[in-house]
Order: sequence, then structure tokens, then C-alpha cells
Amino acid sequence: MSAWIGRALILGLLVFVVFGPLANLALWAAAEQWYFPHKLPLSYGTKFWEQVFKPRGDALASLMTSVWIALSTVATCLALAIPAGYALARLKLPWRSAILLAFLLPQAFPSVAVYINVARIFYELKLNGTMAGVILVHTVHGLVFAVWITAAAFAAVDRDLELAARNLGASGLRSFLTVSLPLAAPGIMASAIFVFLESLDEFTGTFFVGVPDVITLPLLMFTASIAGNYQIAAITALVLLVPSVLFMLFIERFLKADVLSKIGA
Repeated sequence: MSAWIGRALILGLLVFVVFGPLANLALWAAAEQWYFPHKLPLSYGTKFWEQVFKPRGDALASLMTSVWIALSTVATCLALAIPAGYALARLKLPWRSAILLAFLLPQAFPSVAVYINVARIFYELKLNGTMAGVILVHTVHGLVFAVWITAAAFAAVDRDLELAARNLGASGLRSFLTVSLPLAAPGIMASAIFVFLESLDEFTGTFFVGVPDVITLPLLMFTASIAGNYQIAAITALVLLVPSVLFMLFIERFLKADVLSKIGA
């Protein structure tokens, strides 16, 4: 009995750690009046939802900006990652491990220090405050996921299928387009969603490169929380949470263990 009680307490603690912040976000998103020392909101309503999603509100414009930047980042990353991933998976490249490691370098250094210097360089190139500059910064981060997962997806494709297509008279390009690419498509789609969510949630790079002309939803959430508009910040946080939940469902469905095992192989 004591063992079951201990397990129940641990499970309850884990549930609280995971769902406690989400419950707090939901309360703030539904609260119209909530202040200390009250433990729960004094009144509930949709006033702040209407304020966030009004036709001429900043939230909708910021959401459209975020989605457009994320889609552009995905297109740019895939244009680079598909040929790079295929080459890393199929060709006997010298320094292959070093090349894969190089794509991790943007994650290896403190982001604030990196973006301060990036902003200085972009200012000289007149890329500060432009969509192109923000997309370029997001692409550098997104290539980490795009190249590694795409390389793993192509490595999971059986080489014999490509050889069979070549023996039947297909050219290298045709065998790639009709055999390798369709079979690797689930992994490529998963990498695209990784990149999309990374770009959608990116704050630091957008702040240093895009402000004040490019305002995304994470920037709007940060501004609202700093100003004490916790309801608006909670609503925008919940909006950003929806793609992440859908992403987890998609990954569970399409990105299998046999593909993940090929990463870095």
C-alpha cells in the first residue's frame, strides 16, 4: 500500500508540474479581473480575447507575420537541407561527422552574444528591421533540425530500391524523385514542422534583428507581459501552444524510431 501511495504522489507531482502552468495560462486567458490576494479570478469573460483578435488588432497582424516568416524559413531550409541531407546520407563525404557537427554550432554559443554581433553585421548590410534579415536568422537555426532529420530520413531508405530503379533504366535524378524522395517524405515533413515551430517561437533573434519594424507573436507576448497585460500574454501563449500540440501528434504518427536511429549514423 505504501508503494502505491508513493507512486500516486510522484504521479500527482508530475501532473502538477506539467499541467499546472497550463492551468495558470488558461485562468489568465479567461480572467477579466484578478489581483492579489485573491487565489482565483474575480470575474471571467472574453473581453481580452476580443481585444486580441479584433480585425485591426496587433495580434492578428503579428500572427500573420510569424506564419509568413515561418513558412519562408521552412522553404529556405528545405531547399538547402534536401540536397545536403541526401549527400550526407548517400555519398562518402570526407569529414562527414564534422559537417554534421558544424550545423550544431549555432546552438553551442550563448544566443544573446551571437545575435548582438549578428545585428551589428546586419545593420551594415541594411538587413536590420527587414523580413529577409529575420528569415535568414531563423534559417540558420532551422538548418540544425532540417539537415540532421533529412539526412536520417534518406539514410533510412533502402539503397536496393534505388539500385533497382537504376537497373530498370531510371537516371539518377529520376530515381531520386520517384524512389528516394517519396520514401523519405515523412521524415522531411517532420523536419519541416520542427523548423516551422522553431521559427514560430523564435524570440531572441527576431528581437535583435527585426525590432521595431518586424513584430512577431512572441515579441507581442513579451511586450504584453512586460507591460503587465497578463491576459493578453496568456492568450498569445495559448495560440503559440496549439501548433506544438499538433506537431507532437504528427511526429508520433510519422517519425518512427527507425528514422530517429539513423540520425548521426
